[in-house]
Amino acid sequence: MAVPKRRTSKRKKRARNTHKVAPAINIQACPKCGEMKRPHHVCESCGFYAGEQRVKARNA
Repeated sequence: MAVPKRRTSKRKKRARNTHKVAPAINIQACPKCGEMKRPHHVCESCGFYAGEQRVKARNA
């Protein structure tokens, strides 16, 4: 079996894993109420998605 000859240092390990960062979460303004929400998700404050009331409004 292949076995590493030396232990991988923290510096080498971290340099190799620098591209494995989680992407930033996109947010946009809700067209109905203007509250910030994630794209393709129901607005938590007004309950609208794609111009229709999908869930009961949380603030009302």
